[in-house]
Amino acid sequence: MLWEVQQMYSIGDKIRVTIFGQSHAEAIGTVIDGLPAGMEINMDKISRFMQRRMPGKNRYSTARKESDVPEIISGVVNGKTCGAPVCAVIKNSDTKSGDYDNLRYVPRPGHADYAAYMKYGGNNDIRGGGQFSGRMTAPLCFAGAVCMQLLEEKGISIGAHIERIHGVCDERFDAVKVSAEQLKIISGKEFPVISDEISEKMKAEIEKARMDCDSVGGIIECAVVGLEPGAGGALFSGMEGAISKAIFAIPAVKGIEFGAGFEASEMYGSENNDSFYFDGDTVKTTANNHGGILGGISSGMPVIFRAAIKPTPSIAKEQQSVDLRTKTAEMLTVKGRHDPCIVPRAVPCVEAAAAIAIINILGE
Repeated sequence: MLWEVQQMYSIGDKIRVTIFGQSHAEAIGTVIDGLPAGMEINMDKISRFMQRRMPGKNRYSTARKESDVPEIISGVVNGKTCGAPVCAVIKNSDTKSGDYDNLRYVPRPGHADYAAYMKYGGNNDIRGGGQFSGRMTAPLCFAGAVCMQLLEEKGISIGAHIERIHGVCDERFDAVKVSAEQLKIISGKEFPVISDEISEKMKAEIEKARMDCDSVGGIIECAVVGLEPGAGGALFSGMEGAISKAIFAIPAVKGIEFGAGFEASEMYGSENNDSFYFDGDTVKTTANNHGGILGGISSGMPVIFRAAIKPTPSIAKEQQSVDLRTKTAEMLTVKGRHDPCIVPRAVPCVEAAAAIAIINILGE
């Protein structure tokens, strides 16, 4: 049982990240084991990063108000890591657990309610989704922000943007020329897109769903620049697999693709293959359909991937469900405060998960 718990809530073998808590528990948090001693933790950077996913800031996010201020309770002395595991706790303050009283035996469509009920014999925490909630991405972002500081010391930058929301599309990254400076600019935007003109159309699509008591999903595109060739490995040690495992820890993710992704299946080999050339002493490719990864190993080109985010399953529309006690059909109206679109707040979560995966691929 202990092994199963470790597998569910931990990731990484070099720098191990464990996440704990539930959406409506007293607190949520993370333990990061394996950080080098003497590393300075820049809390200002971490605070700015976490504010990007913080709820309650606008109409297209949940009205739940949480400050998301992490309290480091171990592993850091005078602002630097001391070699002990770093543990950070984030208090849950704005919970309305009564909104979930009607869900104990009537599972929400699209949620983990029914599956968790069966796994845990009806003892699962239904309040806010328990450990299956998007709330759990707050400690994920803390751990990811710490890992991003380590990666920045190595000249590696990670950034993402909203590639589309319900069919409204932004530009994609230039898979060859995307730069650390571009990623920094996008991360500073209130609505992280490449083309600012498209943001109002995306917001309008979210507002339309909100007014209709519904929700919409989208796609987040992420880039990693500055990664040297040779990181990763074959088969089960591949970089795509490691990144995918971390990305799927984000509850709303339903798919991932690298480089040209599924579009590569429609190409000829001559179209999909990226030609090599020398740029001085550095080998590069003219295009980047391979998304910076060949044979599970980094090629030195930017790592490019896209994650599909499903519509928020908690919607105010009446939906068909069942009563698990009476074994009868039941119409359900979900109460509570929920994002009409989770995509904007999920952007830093994707960056954080990618950082945790990559720091472990690099082995330090």
